[in-house]
Amino acid sequence: MKLLCPFPFLALIALTLSAAAAENPERLPLWPSEAPVGDGSVDPANAFITIHPAPKPNGAAVIICPGGGYGGLVTGAEGHGIAAWLNGYGIAGIVLEYRLPKGRSEVPLLDAQRALRTIRHWAKGLALDPNRLGIIGFSAGGHLASTAGTHFDAGDAQSTDPVERMSSRPDFMILVYPVITMGSSAHGGSRTNLLGKDPTPELLERFSNEKQVTAQTPPAFLTHAADDKVVVPDNSLHFYEALLAKKVPAKYLALPSGGHGLNGYKGPMWDAWQKQSIEWLAEMKMMAGD
Repeated sequence: MKLLCPFPFLALIALTLSAAAAENPERLPLWPSEAPVGDGSVDPANAFITIHPAPKPNGAAVIICPGGGYGGLVTGAEGHGIAAWLNGYGIAGIVLEYRLPKGRSEVPLLDAQRALRTIRHWAKGLALDPNRLGIIGFSAGGHLASTAGTHFDAGDAQSTDPVERMSSRPDFMILVYPVITMGSSAHGGSRTNLLGKDPTPELLERFSNEKQVTAQTPPAFLTHAADDKVVVPDNSLHFYEALLAKKVPAKYLALPSGGHGLNGYKGPMWDAWQKQSIEWLAEMKMMAGD
């Protein structure tokens, strides 16, 4: 079903009214016009979200940030495949095709924040609970998810755009072999693509998310393989330690093997984090609208 609408918001509501939406989810532009870059300029390119509603919804939803080193997007296994998995547990999956930064460091974060605000604004029309809206990310997408979880605001109450009045804080994070730091343990390609070839100390500090944790950071589930040579597990470990230091609820599942991508998104290591993250969400009371 084709939803002809220049703005994503009316189309979001229409999704809940269409039986065809679950089988053919619509890819919707995230920004109603030119997208901000973060320095006062605008980008003619747009970001997109694809909403996969759960056949038997429990009200929870997750923004999905695929990996790709900030130079591409793995929207299959780390995007729409994850949405299908979440749907099996009654959770709506929203695949975010964020803009690639090309050294414009604020661009992916602006897109993630906009996605969180958009879904939260239209939660009622989508039969979702605005207080059970999380974010999941893989590799560089994990960096984006953890950035959203450490760089958020309550919204601009004075904005003429009702979406921008919404909070951009996710209620939980699931971070799978994530890039976290821009320091010595950083994934070099992700850092260069996000921050440029010669980032300032201030940029390195701002986007080293283990240094940005506060008591208000949302709870997090992290997982990483011990033999990951692409994004070393210190990324997850140091973020986990920072969360515990601030008394933020967190779980770290250290996997014995699987490398980066966990054996090509299949097998016992892949199954383990999926099983345990769902159990963790239940423990955090994010699976039911009590």
